[in-house]
Amino acid sequence: MKIQFCGAAREVTGSAHLVTLDNGFKVLLDCGMYQGYSDDMKDFNSTWLFDPHDIDCLILSHSHIDHIGRVPRLVKDGFEGNIHCTHATRSLCSIMLLDAALIQERDAEFYNKHILPKKKKHEAPRVPLYTSEDVSEAMGRFVGYGYDRWFTIHPDVDVLFRDAGHILGSASVTLRIRENGKTTMFGFSGDVGRPNRPILRDPQPMPELDYLLCESTYGDQDHEQPPAEVDHFLRIIRHTCVEKRGKLIIPAFSVGRTQEIVYLLDQLENAGKLPHIPVYVDSPLAVNATVVFGSHPECYDKQLNAYMLKDPNPFGFNDLTYIKETEDSKKLNDMHDPCIIISASGMINAGRVKHHVFNSIDDERNTILMVGYCSPDTPGGKLREGVTALKLFGEFKPVKAEIEIMDSFSAHADRMELLSFVKNQRGSVKKMFLVHGTIDRQEKFRDLLMENGFRDVEIPVLGETFKI
Repeated sequence: MKIQFCGAAREVTGSAHLVTLDNGFKVLLDCGMYQGYSDDMKDFNSTWLFDPHDIDCLILSHSHIDHIGRVPRLVKDGFEGNIHCTHATRSLCSIMLLDAALIQERDAEFYNKHILPKKKKHEAPRVPLYTSEDVSEAMGRFVGYGYDRWFTIHPDVDVLFRDAGHILGSASVTLRIRENGKTTMFGFSGDVGRPNRPILRDPQPMPELDYLLCESTYGDQDHEQPPAEVDHFLRIIRHTCVEKRGKLIIPAFSVGRTQEIVYLLDQLENAGKLPHIPVYVDSPLAVNATVVFGSHPECYDKQLNAYMLKDPNPFGFNDLTYIKETEDSKKLNDMHDPCIIISASGMINAGRVKHHVFNSIDDERNTILMVGYCSPDTPGGKLREGVTALKLFGEFKPVKAEIEIMDSFSAHADRMELLSFVKNQRGSVKKMFLVHGTIDRQEKFRDLLMENGFRDVEIPVLGETFKI
């Protein structure tokens, strides 16, 4: 069989990997959107390295847009098979993809109305990658499964989902493939979560594999550990909101990161450690996603289940307000009192958080707290790199607010956690492929793997095909 790397190859977004059996059966693992502004990737989201008509089935590891964001376009362009994922992933995809479609529709409308008429050269109107109607068509192809139960997608191919501990419903994917008189165990890690994190269960080890595609987002880094993480977070809150009387803006992905931060604030509030300041979750998607979280307790860890015996609502407390309406979101920009605003997107490349950052970044009383990976060419990535001015909505704003970084909030395992996740593969795996990472981090993680007994580790480039 063959594996072709059709996304997230030496990149952290756009996950897509095509497995083709000798009998021609084609399985696509993830169908993610590229999130960034690199010139050499500008056509990635609207083009394919394969014919969508030829794909027999799609398997999704989890519901982040960089893993599911092109699914409606795949269906629109001719894919007719089933889409396999966990039950919670299916629930989240329904709101994530609809939100992505609405953003694209609004962005295209705004561009065509306000930007296009000012262009000196003739340019065709922008059209969204897909629409809300395309999302409805795609959702009809989803099939949900539980963890730890083999199911069959072809007479010669069985699939197993195990909890990856990354976000609600995230899974590693194992394919048990029978061809040419032998059985091959092929695995895709998806995005691997962190052990001992709140809300979700720890990542579960995959079965012993012959071949493994492994993420490598933080392959060169160690995260801060609790309780140092909690103390660090509290220091930032007190310094910003109590000492400087400013706003703490937290760009956070609506699914996973937002709920973890809210849960931590809930714990701090119950412990009497959180200053009495208003906290706003300003993201309709985050509000809807939090409802989905409440519908899937099968994904919770033991600590959260025990905590809910004392506090039945771990995602709500007295000073917390969830905001859906646009007018209420705009009012936050006119506020001058201390507060915490958690808003999407985490890379500041879309959504309401762009407006909050735009209105807060030039005030030294404020702090912008980055809590996860950002593509280097996004506004979030530029803030992480230490720029002194940031262009938002066509205007350069001086960066006077403090910029704090806490990667320990990341839902991605660090290098040693990744190594622990794959340690049971050391005696069985014939070849590993590192995906979902930048080349500098992948090379360091490959070195770490080689030092720990792994012998054949590849770092594929986009479009590269391997016969295995």
